[in-house]
Amino acid sequence: MSGVKNGNSRLVYSSEQGRICPACGQPLRGCRCRQAKEQANRDGVVRVGRETKGRKGSGVTVVSGVPLDAAGVKQLAQALKRLCGTGGTVKGGVIEIQGEHRDRLVAELQRRGFTVKKAGG
Repeated sequence: MSGVKNGNSRLVYSSEQGRICPACGQPLRGCRCRQAKEQANRDGVVRVGRETKGRKGSGVTVVSGVPLDAAGVKQLAQALKRLCGTGGTVKGGVIEIQGEHRDRLVAELQRRGFTVKKAGG
């Protein structure tokens, strides 16, 4: 008996739309339930920490919990990279800046009006 006939099957990929959200059945780019979940996880406190995991010992400064939309986070990342004079990226709403720049980033984020905490050691 096929899974389609008994209702145990769901669409996870469409060649026309790409990946499909398992919760709402919409394309991931337009998924409203995922966006709502991301908004709920933010408590208004921006956390600035340092990570080396998975980077062969090279450290990056990680800025998470920024209460902005995706475009705003990307613009903020550009400004922070320019301030530090280094590279970086945005992955899943988290800004990664190459190198150790926690103090400089905390000061800049506070100047921009964010509530900031240093995370980690």
